[in-house]
Parts: sequence; structure tokens; C-alpha cells
Amino acid sequence: MEKVKWSMLAMQREAWEQGVAMQSLLEWGDRDMVVRMARGAMLRVYEDGRLGMVSDNHGVTDPAANGEGVLFAAKATGDPHFKNGADHMLEYLLKKAPRTVDGTLHHIDHKPQVWIDSMYMAPPFLAVAGAPAEAVKQIQGFRRILWNKPAGLFSHIWDDGTKTFERKAFWGVGNGWAAAGMTRVIRALPESMKGEKKRLVGYVREVLDGCLKRRRPDGLFHDVVDDPKSFVETNLSQMLSYTIFRGVKGGWLPKSYIQEAEIMRRAATSKVDELGYVRDVCGSPTFERPGVATEGQAFFILMEAAARDYGA
Repeated sequence: MEKVKWSMLAMQREAWEQGVAMQSLLEWGDRDMVVRMARGAMLRVYEDGRLGMVSDNHGVTDPAANGEGVLFAAKATGDPHFKNGADHMLEYLLKKAPRTVDGTLHHIDHKPQVWIDSMYMAPPFLAVAGAPAEAVKQIQGFRRILWNKPAGLFSHIWDDGTKTFERKAFWGVGNGWAAAGMTRVIRALPESMKGEKKRLVGYVREVLDGCLKRRRPDGLFHDVVDDPKSFVETNLSQMLSYTIFRGVKGGWLPKSYIQEAEIMRRAATSKVDELGYVRDVCGSPTFERPGVATEGQAFFILMEAAARDYGA
């Protein structure tokens, strides 16, 4: 764990990478490091409120991945600087971010596109920042646009300008973003939203089952889960293992899923090298080939935190 953490922290990070890294350390319990990283996210803030914008990658929802960590830092320290940062990030999502006609957030600001990545980046922050109904609304929107019912999987990118898929492929990590993002929202929703929580649980089970029926015997998946010609990838196994441990611990997934979580966890652990790099994840910076990535490191930590809390 320490090697994986330090290798993660040694990486250069874009907005969403900083956010996912913070989330992993928040769940692991390294609270001081979360505050440090929240300070880092607050160093590079756009005037419109977007957090952690190291480069102009046009991210709309990616910066929101920092929101949970910044909001935690605000509560942990009482520093109004963090509270202002979280408030402005929330205001951007609610009032300034570009959307489809039905209100679904675009993923980038220079093209009218909806990406499955956004399922992880924005709804969890919305849920913890006081806008749980909007979190559920966004999940519904992403699902309406990107869910392929016959396959039981999410497509990657829809272009709302051309009304065509920019990338229809069932990207493994994209389906992992969806499963893990909805898991985080389920955990954050208030008790008064039992109906919405039950609906999201059904969505998680559908994407879990859609992925698991394509799991390889070695516990891993292909980068495009239904395309055996695409490379064998590590991170989806971590993302689904995280989802299962959290779901079973939370009482909303059957315990029968645990065997799958353990198979995938063992497969991912076997990919960790002597320096703590999780190998053969969908790799930075282009995510088109096997390599290493901040999110691959972070999801190892998230997986281990969930397994620890479950008692595995």
C-alpha cells in the first residue's frame, strides 16, 4: 500500500487525477495528506470555479472530482478558503457548466459531448455538497444517453451536436467509472432518498453483471470489454472489486458477488511491481494502451480500503 501510494503521489496529475487520488486517501484514512492535496487543488482554480486545472484540458466535470477532498478539508480545518473553493465548484456545476437540452452535463467545454467518465467525476461531489437530487438527475441523464441495454454496458462518448456516438465502444474503465461513481453516490445519499438509492442499486447491478459476464479467466478484462482484440487491462478489475466490497458491506449487494471481487483483487494485486506501480492499467497520458496512471494507483487504494472495511 505504501509503495502504491508514493508512486501515485510521484505522478504528475491533471484535475481529475488529483481528485481521484484525494478520494483514495480519504477512504484509506490518510486525512492529513487529503488536506495537503486539497491545498494543491486550490492553487490552480479557474475564475469560474473549476478546481485543480493544471492545464486547459477543457474539463467540465473532471475538476469536480476534487470537490469531495476540498469539502473534507473545509470541515477538517475550518478554513473558509476551502469552503469557498467547494462552493464555487458546486456553483459552476449547477449554474455555469454547459449541458444538453435536458440538463445533462457535458464532459468538455469546447464540444457538446457527454462522456461516461462524468458519471464518476460530478455526481459524487454533488451528492455530498448538498445537491443529491441533482446527482441522481445527472446519473439518469448519463444513463439515458450512454446505456446500451442489449449489451448491459455503457458506451463511451456521445456527441450531442452531431447526434452520433463519437465512441460507441464499451470501454472497460468507462464502465468502471460508472459503477464506482454510482457506488459513491449511493453511499452519500440521505436516508430520505431510499427510492432513488434503490434505483441506483439496480443500475449498479446491471453494469456489474454486464461486465462480469465478459471477465477473463485470469480475473482481468479487455480494454474494450467485448473486444478480445483490445489489450488486457487491469483497472476495471480494481474498480469493480471496489464496487462489490462497498456494496456488500453497505447491504445493497448480495454476498454472492464477493467471490468475483476476490478474483479480481488477486488479479490486480499480481500486477503491482516492486516500486508499487500498478501495471497494465489503461495508461496515461492518452489512455489508449497499457501502462500506468494515477487513477490505476488510486483505485488499488480504493479497492484495498473497501476490502479492509469489509473485513477481507
